[in-house]
Amino acid sequence: MSTLGLLLAAGQGSRMGSPKALVRGADGVPWLLSSRSGLLAAGCDRVLVVLGAESDAAQQLLGDAEHVVAPDWADGMSASLRAGLEAAEQGSADAVLIHLVDLPDVTAAVMRRVLAHAAPGAPADSLARAAYDGTPGHPVLVGRRHWPALVAELDGDQGARGYLARHGATLVECGDLATGADVDTPEGLPPA
Repeated sequence: MSTLGLLLAAGQGSRMGSPKALVRGADGVPWLLSSRSGLLAAGCDRVLVVLGAESDAAQQLLGDAEHVVAPDWADGMSASLRAGLEAAEQGSADAVLIHLVDLPDVTAAVMRRVLAHAAPGAPADSLARAAYDGTPGHPVLVGRRHWPALVAELDGDQGARGYLARHGATLVECGDLATGADVDTPEGLPPA
């Protein structure tokens, strides 16, 4: 199975005070880089980063790493996901593992566990997502067969939640590995 890591890092981070892609963890590493590294360590063949707000600064951090800028990033998560999936269509990946940049405690171990739930013999049919104490979260594994229908229904600041629910995505419990909590404000940052 060929899997593309799809890191959504386009948001402005208005409650954070800066784009979350540029926020540095307690270890001093920008979330953008640690999230990308986690996807690679989990087994993704490549990682495509979707940028938006302050994309020039984020691109400097990424160097020559693969990325795309969502021109309509301000429209919300749907714009970022659409840009990423449309770019993925140009490649040959069987599935994408979608991750959000603002989930600092979600490690490669979580990502690996979700990847392990690819549809046996038919990775393009895969549909699975992490759950934390039963609550659906990220990362999300979406097989190629689902991409066109998913892109067609994306709208506003909603991602794939409705699509995943309607199509019976497998919930992969990961609450023993992480909280899966997104960090939206400076008060939510772990202490340095």
